[in-house]
Amino acid sequence: AALQENLDKKLFGQHLVSKVVVKAVRGFLNNTNAKKPLALSLHGWTGTGKNFVSKIVAESIYKKGLQSKYVHQFVATLHFPHAHSINLYKDQLQSWIRGNVSICPRSLFIFDEMDKMHAGLIDSIKPFLDYYELLDGVSYRQAIFIFLSNAGAEKITEVALDFWRNGRTREDIQLTDIQNALSVSVFNNKNSGFWHSTLIDRNLIDYFIPFLPLEYKHVKMCVRVEIESRGYAVDEDIVSRIADEMTYFPREERIYSDKGCKTVDAKLDYYYD
Repeated sequence: AALQENLDKKLFGQHLVSKVVVKAVRGFLNNTNAKKPLALSLHGWTGTGKNFVSKIVAESIYKKGLQSKYVHQFVATLHFPHAHSINLYKDQLQSWIRGNVSICPRSLFIFDEMDKMHAGLIDSIKPFLDYYELLDGVSYRQAIFIFLSNAGAEKITEVALDFWRNGRTREDIQLTDIQNALSVSVFNNKNSGFWHSTLIDRNLIDYFIPFLPLEYKHVKMCVRVEIESRGYAVDEDIVSRIADEMTYFPREERIYSDKGCKTVDAKLDYYYD
């Protein structure tokens, strides 16, 4: 219930995300006989809410949220920076997951910047995501894996623009309109940690979840929530000014914010020092 409530209150313009994440997480947690871990792959442009959603999922399961010792975050450019060390990273990653799931079967692993991860590295965790009852005496079936990536954002925007140009609302977009094309796009993207990945090839990712690019009205929603979170009354003039300062694409139509809501916080500092 908390997961649904938080997504409804704080996530804007992402009807598909709210629907799929709540359904997937709730169903998985209520399943006493899961056959494999839950694997969600979140895709979209910067600032559309991917990190935010993984944070809300963590907070809905663990008292300390992202600060819980059972939640483990990996950032590709920080934890796996060097291509020549990929074999070392594979060993470390397997050891890290094995050790933490041994301590707590309901562990959460979040992999950020999948689009910057070295191709082939993520395949080292394939055994943990597969349909094995036990691996070396350890069951991984209660664990949750969340992957965050900008890869596939172009395909998502393409679908959203097609709907807009045909006079249909973004709320008309269904998961079936995007999911298959998204998984194929990510699989064939050489600049993605999922390039020709066995995780996709073997259908071990349960959901590819598209984050739609955010429109002007969604940026204004983000600004209002951020102002309120700082304890100020909402000033619509400031809301409009900040939304107007953002840049939008495509160049002619100017529909979508190219940074989503990413820089809203910093821009507010100018008005509320």
